[in-house]
Formats: sequence, C-alpha cells, structure tokens
Amino acid sequence: TGAGKHWSDNEVRALINIWSDEKIQQMLEGATRNKEIFEEIARRLMKRGIDRDWKQCRTKYKNLKYEYRALQKENEHLGNPRRKMRFYDEVDCILRRQPLGTSGWGCESSSLLSGTKNFSDEIK
Repeated sequence: TGAGKHWSDNEVRALINIWSDEKIQQMLEGATRNKEIFEEIARRLMKRGIDRDWKQCRTKYKNLKYEYRALQKENEHLGNPRRKMRFYDEVDCILRRQPLGTSGWGCESSSLLSGTKNFSDEIK
C-alpha cells in the first residue's frame, strides 16, 4: 500500500499545492470530520501520478502543520536564530493566508508554485 513510504519532495510539493487551493482551504477550515477532504486530496494527487491514500495525506498534512507550529513557537522564544524546516515558506504562506488579488491564496511568489510549475515534466 505504500504505508510508511517516505514522501519525495515532488510529492510534498504537490500535496502543499493542493492544500493551498482556496476550495480545499475552505473545506478544511473548522472541519472536524475531514476524511472526505483528504479523499479529494488523494484523488487530486492520483491525477498527478502520485499514489497516496487519504490517511497518508492527512498524516503528512498534520505533520507539516505540527512541525511548522513547533518551529514558530521555538523561534518566538529564541528570537533571531531561526531553524528552518523543509517547505517552511510554503506552509507559512498557507497558514498565514496571504491573499492574492487575483487567483486565490498567496504563495505565487514563493517556491511553492515555482517548485510545481514543471511538475508534469518531472514525473514523466
């Protein structure tokens, strides 16, 4: 089933890209029972050639959020020295909800979209 299989950078970028979608953001907001949302995310990943089930997507999403929040807390206490996590800027952009004037959530200027622009080329 691929359970326990490590996520590649491309898989994580694709997950983050889907997570940043305004529709997904709205569905996740305040949802306590979110299996259907993660099934939708898994379907979208499958369209990109990434085979992950909804539980794997939910776990990765929760881990990214947890690591981000732990770093935020740590950095508040330490002040200047900031330890970074992989995909920090992308997760930061989503969780701080930087709106764009035109196409939904922010992150266009970050590495989120630049990392996925050639995504279809990378998986061929």
